[in-house]
Amino acid sequence: MKLITPYLGILSLLLFLTSCNSKSNQNNYKKLTESVSEHQYIDGYVGDQNCVSCHEKENGLWKGSHHDLAMQIANDSTVLGDFNNVKAVIDGVKYHFYKKDDDFLVKINEIDGSENIYQINYTFGVTPLQQYLIDFERGKKQVLRVTWDSKDHKWFHQYAGDKISTHDWLHWTKSAQNWNTMCAECHSTNLKKNYFVEKDSFHTTYSYINVSCEMCHGPGEKHMNWANSDPKDKNYQIILGKTQHEQVNLCAPCHARRSKLTANLEPGKHFEDQYMIQTINTNYYHADGQIDDEDYVFGSFMQSMMFANKVKCSDCHDMHSMQLKFEGNTLCAQCHVNTTYNTKKHHFHEENTEASQCINCHMTGKNYMGNDFRRDHSFRVPRPDQSVKYNTPNACKGCHEDESNQWAAKWIKKWYGPTRRDHYSDGLILSSQQNLSQDQRKDLDDFINNLKYPAIIRATVISNLNYTTNDQFISLFTSLKDSSALVRFNALQKFRYLPLEERIPVVLKHLTDTTKMVRIGAAEIAIGIDENNLNDIDRTNLINARREFESMIYGNADFSTGRMQLGDYFLQNNDVAISIKHYEMALEKDSLLIPVYSNLATAYSINGESKKALQTLNLWMKLEPNNGRPYYLRALLHFELKQDDIAVTDLKKAIKLNPNETRSMYNLATYYFQDKKDLKLAENYIQKALKVDPNNSDYKYLLALIYRDQGKFKLGQKIMKELRANENR
Repeated sequence: MKLITPYLGILSLLLFLTSCNSKSNQNNYKKLTESVSEHQYIDGYVGDQNCVSCHEKENGLWKGSHHDLAMQIANDSTVLGDFNNVKAVIDGVKYHFYKKDDDFLVKINEIDGSENIYQINYTFGVTPLQQYLIDFERGKKQVLRVTWDSKDHKWFHQYAGDKISTHDWLHWTKSAQNWNTMCAECHSTNLKKNYFVEKDSFHTTYSYINVSCEMCHGPGEKHMNWANSDPKDKNYQIILGKTQHEQVNLCAPCHARRSKLTANLEPGKHFEDQYMIQTINTNYYHADGQIDDEDYVFGSFMQSMMFANKVKCSDCHDMHSMQLKFEGNTLCAQCHVNTTYNTKKHHFHEENTEASQCINCHMTGKNYMGNDFRRDHSFRVPRPDQSVKYNTPNACKGCHEDESNQWAAKWIKKWYGPTRRDHYSDGLILSSQQNLSQDQRKDLDDFINNLKYPAIIRATVISNLNYTTNDQFISLFTSLKDSSALVRFNALQKFRYLPLEERIPVVLKHLTDTTKMVRIGAAEIAIGIDENNLNDIDRTNLINARREFESMIYGNADFSTGRMQLGDYFLQNNDVAISIKHYEMALEKDSLLIPVYSNLATAYSINGESKKALQTLNLWMKLEPNNGRPYYLRALLHFELKQDDIAVTDLKKAIKLNPNETRSMYNLATYYFQDKKDLKLAENYIQKALKVDPNNSDYKYLLALIYRDQGKFKLGQKIMKELRANENR
């Protein structure tokens, strides 16, 4: 028996918006001689001071906006927090905020008793909260956990009530609160992260400290040259962002929970050639797709009918001031007829009250980062009937807190009738459920290719499902042709564990996809394909796609999950020693990144370091004592070490902790069948596995062998006949 199948694949990387900073002054534009560069300005970025003369109105709107004040050097005019010799104790941490000359300082006594004094170098944001950045070693910038509430004028913790250890990934000195990794790209213009993998260090640079004109419109040198010449040419040499597609490419990179595909943001470049949006899974969203964790808006907006109908960000928001274009229901009345929707006949509440506001029914929200209220941009109709069945939130309960979901569902039924309009949330919820019936699974196989549903939802359903039968893969082959790159990518991932000969044609076809995200997905599942066995064209395509994949994983190596991906990559390519280094660094960055433990234990085992493999699994068990998975993996290791009795004990423990742990049942059945010749116990365990996973061909095949040795030939032959029939379908 082999130890552990590593968890391999693209994880949704933990994203920004928890801290940020960089050391430079605001006028960081140094002119270069034309003999040195084709640009007169660094990278062609000219600075907003060169935009004002022609765009005074836009500049006036932008001045003082959240973009303008995204990041600033700490001084008397930018720091909002109270540093007038203020002392505070929050969640067991003691703070002393004070000034010395022009410096803003904070002395911190941590819960472990350590004490340090830090200088505030930068402010980050303005309202409803302002954070503060501190320079650390190796070019790292960290954001303080303690935060200034700009509305209530007080210091607070974003994770109120939590006592965070100084060794925890979430501690403000660790990776989760690192500016270079988590937030820099979206708070400064022309940012280059410049992360050095071997040294775990940064030399991060930017052209402008905040989100200036060129962050969205792109480097302005060519445009400025055009404007200063005879501007008759309609090619303005600048990104305008007029269409929805163009605005997605400009806004979504920073207003989305996403994974990076490239090293640095390029303004205006196609979103899916630079990023992969986080799917609507239950780690970040409620089962029906409503926001739960931070999604930064775009993931929600992609679910909406507005997105499907080409509504743009600028239809509601002024793109320079960041303010709403209109107040109240007037904003919605741009498209939705007042006499139909802004009336008691539609919303059944008193007019001109909070309850009659469109956003309070169709854009519910919650606080993030402690006090930052953000609204769900999926613009959905309240569904308390789903709340009754699945405990999802609904807008009615947001106001009527003392009433039940059943009460809300009753009123919706009374007002709008007994049936609800078809909505993607029904399929999304279903796909997250266990033990689906054949009819339910058939409905979902049809769902993923039904173009009336949002692409991000169909991609999520694909991601949620397991694919084992020919009929299921037929629907998946259709998804590979979908117009959505996100759907194609998620469909590709389901071919990962197919035999090599079945994967090769799928991989080769998608190595030349028009979208980088899909090409990377193809390269990721090209495990085991020897490029030397391909023709010249296919070999070149595979090499190019693998380069894009390598660029992606190295570009994310400053994340703990990125380091895990690097470990996976080197393990796949049989460079075990290097994979171990990256796995160990991943755990140094985040000791609670659970998938690393199984992968690191695998690498140790392959490298002949069984003791370290056992230590890794034992540490995992301490972190998750009620998780059966590490016991299963440790059992496989004990089998390899010829310690069968201990292995059997671990497998039984894994089943006790997780009654649906079919791999433990299968391995116990195999052990009793092959080693102990106890056919009764072997049949007992494999029957239990088949109750949980009735379509698993490996389990059926083992049962057929057990029946054969028991002399139950007809039962065994029946199973074998069924397996052969499935192979030929």
